[in-house]
Amino acid sequence: MVHSLLIAALPAEAGAATAACLAVGAAVGLLAWVVTRVLSSGDLAQGVEWRYDVSRINELRRVDTLYRVFQPVIQMFAWANRRAFREGLPAIQREIQAAGLPRFWLAEEYLARAQLVALFTAPAQVYVLLSLLGPPGLGLAALTVPLTAWWLRRQLAAQARHRLRQIKRRMPFLLDLLTLLMEAGATFLNALKQAVEEFRGHPVAEEFGRVLTDINLGKTRMEAFQSMRDRLADDEIGSIVASILQGEHLGTPLAHIFRTQADVLRIKRTQRAETIAGEAGVHMLLPGVLVMAATVIIILGPFLLNYLRFGLSL
Repeated sequence: MVHSLLIAALPAEAGAATAACLAVGAAVGLLAWVVTRVLSSGDLAQGVEWRYDVSRINELRRVDTLYRVFQPVIQMFAWANRRAFREGLPAIQREIQAAGLPRFWLAEEYLARAQLVALFTAPAQVYVLLSLLGPPGLGLAALTVPLTAWWLRRQLAAQARHRLRQIKRRMPFLLDLLTLLMEAGATFLNALKQAVEEFRGHPVAEEFGRVLTDINLGKTRMEAFQSMRDRLADDEIGSIVASILQGEHLGTPLAHIFRTQADVLRIKRTQRAETIAGEAGVHMLLPGVLVMAATVIIILGPFLLNYLRFGLSL
């Protein structure tokens, strides 16, 4: 009788497994169809009048696949971010500019993208933590998902700082080249074009290339350099740009200003190196103490263990 019941249950189990496989296959096929349709869709259409927001979204859809696929979700998260993180959005926007990301990103949209990536990693985090810790891992996963979004936000800040360091390291050489070209008779625009071409691929060339583009689009030199200062939002670079703007206002030759600022940058770089070298001794104090303690334990450890085991033998 039991054997007959097992035989009768086999078709039911096989049918349930087949139905589950068909459901999973249909879901995967539907997801693949939606992603394919989204990726193959055209740009958003402009209305009767040209709108920058439509053009901005179209550019973001071209440069970022995640934004193209999940644009409605990202915009929904961005709406919430505008209300929840209103005070921190200007700082994120400055970091986006300093990090060299596409200028079409809004701070709330980039933050929404980081939150979406954190949500995508949530199933894997839940699975791993449940496997390692059991039910308490579910509560820990509720903390690790927001921490993932926070870590992505901090990565943006780290990328901005790294790019600013690259710009400040190479800027003295670009200013020297501008000085030599202008003293040789080249105009400012020609000298800037040649310098940007010489440093092509480096962040400093990208920033001065944007200055050149702004000038070609009709901005004055002062306005172009002011845009660069606002875009990078760095105190050291801002002071250099302020000196250039002051010299432009007073009529001082740009070649002289560039040479002076290149020397100032080198002096500041030397001072930073001396400061870091002076702090190295303090930072090495704790590791040195730990190494000395480990050495003492290695030398005296066998004698101590021998004394604890056999006592003091004459």
